[in-house]
Amino acid sequence: MKKILSFLQISLISFSSLGQEKVADEVAPPYNIKTISFFQNNIVSYPFFKLGDAFEIQFDDLYGNEADYYYTITQYDFDWTPTGLAKVEYLEGMDNQRIITYENSFNTLQLYSHYKQTFPNRFNRITKSGNYIITILNDDREVVFSKKFIIYENIANVSTLVRKSRDIETINQIHNLDFSINLGDNTLQNPKQNIKVSLFQNARWDTAKHGIAPQYTIGNELIYRYNKETQFWAGNEFLNFDNSTIRAGNNTVMQFTAGDIYNTILYTNQERKDKLYTFFPDLNGSFFVNNRDVENPTLQADYTWVYFSLDASSYNANDAIYINGLFNGYAKNDEYKMEFSKEKGYFEKAVLIKQGFVNFEYTLTDKKGNVDSENAIDGNFYQTENMYNVLVYYRGNNDRYDRVIGNGSTDSTTIKN
Repeated sequence: MKKILSFLQISLISFSSLGQEKVADEVAPPYNIKTISFFQNNIVSYPFFKLGDAFEIQFDDLYGNEADYYYTITQYDFDWTPTGLAKVEYLEGMDNQRIITYENSFNTLQLYSHYKQTFPNRFNRITKSGNYIITILNDDREVVFSKKFIIYENIANVSTLVRKSRDIETINQIHNLDFSINLGDNTLQNPKQNIKVSLFQNARWDTAKHGIAPQYTIGNELIYRYNKETQFWAGNEFLNFDNSTIRAGNNTVMQFTAGDIYNTILYTNQERKDKLYTFFPDLNGSFFVNNRDVENPTLQADYTWVYFSLDASSYNANDAIYINGLFNGYAKNDEYKMEFSKEKGYFEKAVLIKQGFVNFEYTLTDKKGNVDSENAIDGNFYQTENMYNVLVYYRGNNDRYDRVIGNGSTDSTTIKN
């Protein structure tokens, strides 16, 4: 297998050459690794898990050669710098274990090996809340990819409400989070200083907001009633396609063709930023693998080339537009970057995706590679139904790591003025 990173490079993820702590980030997978996802109760899950609850990570290797993969689990502080704890202090047992649950696909044109690792397991158990990264290594102990996740405790009660923006210019385009953190009977040291929050829209790391201080307190309750600091561009409902069966097209798939593997040709999408909002239910960016013609979609769903096309006359060939969703972890690399066809006059891209029902969006980024939500291709509408999470961190004066003491969640279906 192609080498990805050496152990020297692994150490550079956490420390710079000057010995300064460096913010950890996910390592993108190589081309052969697909459909990386967390699962809970057999459903694709956001990467937020209650301490002690079971969850899984699953992925496919398109080489299909039953390669050996190993995993490590590392804790990080609120700002994703290395924690002050030794591994034995947050992990009972040993990691660096081989993933022993894997099976090969069958009756598929695209061969793949499917891997699954459950936590906790007989070899290890996470014992403390916090930020974590699971790193997958090959048999040469080189990094293949890594994924962030968060373990939380239910100590603080988080009440969350979605409101429209308080600015008249953006009242129809922005969601604003009002929330409070009730500590109940828990006695925490200097909570106004020692509590931090991270805010997530549809569990996206690339648009999350961090480190917002409370405006004021009432008794044992911290109140957040900001406008600018806690607002998100509302976006639009996710687009989707369903290729769970390849026998006939549907309202999202124009045509199926066969070659070495199947091809799923979608209808051309139009930019929606200047159109009226139209409601249709979505999965808030998620997906599920499915093949309606088989008994075991996990191993019998095939991979197909999915052909996306976007007619967006407000944008030009120099704009960076990516096909994104939870199916690819909102990755922004060449594999998912659309190309402008001068001949056809629109953007297009073919992406290899496992059969099923998939939510996706066209993500615009600025020159620095940051998500440009304000100028979103599909616009921003306050009616959009999004899921929001408020993760609450606490670090006492003498503590050596950041605990996650609460997870408040809500959606915008009951948005208030």
